[in-house]
Amino acid sequence: MARKKEKVIVKLDLPKDDSTLTKLYAILFVSILLGLGTAAIWATNSGFMATTNGEPMFTNLYCGLTAKDSQGNPMGQHFNTNVKPDYAANQSCSILQDAPNRIVWEDEEWKSVSKQGKNFDVPGVDSEQTGGIVVLQPLWLNCSVTANAGAEYTIAIRSQSGEIMDSVSGEAGEADGKCGIQMNTIPPDERYELVVFSTTEGERLTRVNFEITVHYYDGVPSNMNNKSFWLGPELELGPKSVRPFIFLNFFGLMFFFFLYPASYYWERVENAKNEVEEKFPDFLRDLAEYWKGGLAMTVAIQTLATSEYGALNGEIKKMSDQLSWGIKFSDVIKQFADRVGTPLVQRAIALIAEADRAGGKISDILVTAANDSRELKFLEGERRRAIGSYIAVIWTSYFVFLGVIVTLAVVFIPAIAGSNSSGGDGGDSGGQTIGNMTIRNIDPLFFLTVFYYGVTMQAVGNGTMAGLMSTGRFSTGFKHSGMMIVVALVVFNFLAFTPNLIGITDVPGLNPSSGTFVPSPLFFGD
Repeated sequence: MARKKEKVIVKLDLPKDDSTLTKLYAILFVSILLGLGTAAIWATNSGFMATTNGEPMFTNLYCGLTAKDSQGNPMGQHFNTNVKPDYAANQSCSILQDAPNRIVWEDEEWKSVSKQGKNFDVPGVDSEQTGGIVVLQPLWLNCSVTANAGAEYTIAIRSQSGEIMDSVSGEAGEADGKCGIQMNTIPPDERYELVVFSTTEGERLTRVNFEITVHYYDGVPSNMNNKSFWLGPELELGPKSVRPFIFLNFFGLMFFFFLYPASYYWERVENAKNEVEEKFPDFLRDLAEYWKGGLAMTVAIQTLATSEYGALNGEIKKMSDQLSWGIKFSDVIKQFADRVGTPLVQRAIALIAEADRAGGKISDILVTAANDSRELKFLEGERRRAIGSYIAVIWTSYFVFLGVIVTLAVVFIPAIAGSNSSGGDGGDSGGQTIGNMTIRNIDPLFFLTVFYYGVTMQAVGNGTMAGLMSTGRFSTGFKHSGMMIVVALVVFNFLAFTPNLIGITDVPGLNPSSGTFVPSPLFFGD
């Protein structure tokens, strides 16, 4: 019987091409594309590129290509003229359509009701502003009524002229009786009447609870403020709402994409090299000890391959494998130096290779190289520790500057704008007059824009200096700059980009009347 041949499997961990620079170039390419994209979005919304119709170039370009009416006919021509687009043109573009605001009259409770009512207002967009287009504003009334068994009631909404807009009737009992009114639209007007009365003679309604909700439109595109600045869609984050696509954010994102991704990757590469360098002196010292003990250099490295050297383990294992394949020691350590690529390792390896070639006392050379490498790493650590306090000062000064700027934006600027908004004796210029000095009305968003640009440029400058002081590399500086830019983005979005500062008009309420209700003529029962 023939003996079965055994398979011999040889695992070769051959040196591979270094892909570090390839990855760096790929990251640079993608980040530059993202940076240019965000730069284009910011520039076309920032006002630096003026347009004849007063709209941002971004919306003119996008809507000029995509706008269509309800029948699918192109409407893009309305964004290519020197006339500001009207309501119909805005509604034809997906990013400029008016979205409803939800206004509510709630937590209302009336007790012991025979006949009772209140006036309320319904805001809305003027038909003249929409060019005659009727904007539907739906209304919902949810109510509950309790009374003695058999009591009947009516709840109605009436206009000033006495016209019944809608009503609901029912029979109440001791348990809550649910009722409601749903109107497809309620035109904007003042002094609507909500009336509740018992239609059963001598019976009162024990308790009436209700809530009214109206979808209100103001004619301003949902992604824009009232001065045609791009704000983007609103994002609800729990109790806080933010505008992550506001045009100002793209200014910070532009610098972030240009500076941070590539620098972050390169810092990871440098940190990996640093971890290798940290263990390199220990490896040289142990190699010298084995050499002094009488082991050949090849055997010594193969023995050390089983030891623990942290980030250096893989490289020592690779040298051991190469030596087992019969590659010369001088070639193995030269390839090791090329893979690591740091000046410290290359200098030490060059010294060892020369000693091996000349036949000198390699153990002394190894000890000298180990001491030299250890001293250089110690000096680098001392530099980091000494500079650490200065880096902390740079970050602290940035946070102080950011805090002052945000305080000015959130507190000081709105106060100045509010004090001037009432007019005064400033004439047509708007503002207030103090003696011979006129303080003109200010736009909070203008100052907020200047403040944000200043904070972003401060982040770029401070971060770059912090990195250069720390390691002497621009990549470290750009990494610090990217982190500072992210801090500014978060702080401004959650604290400074508030509706009153970015130009969003306050949503009016239904303004229910207080005090005694005076019904209009033709009131029920009159």
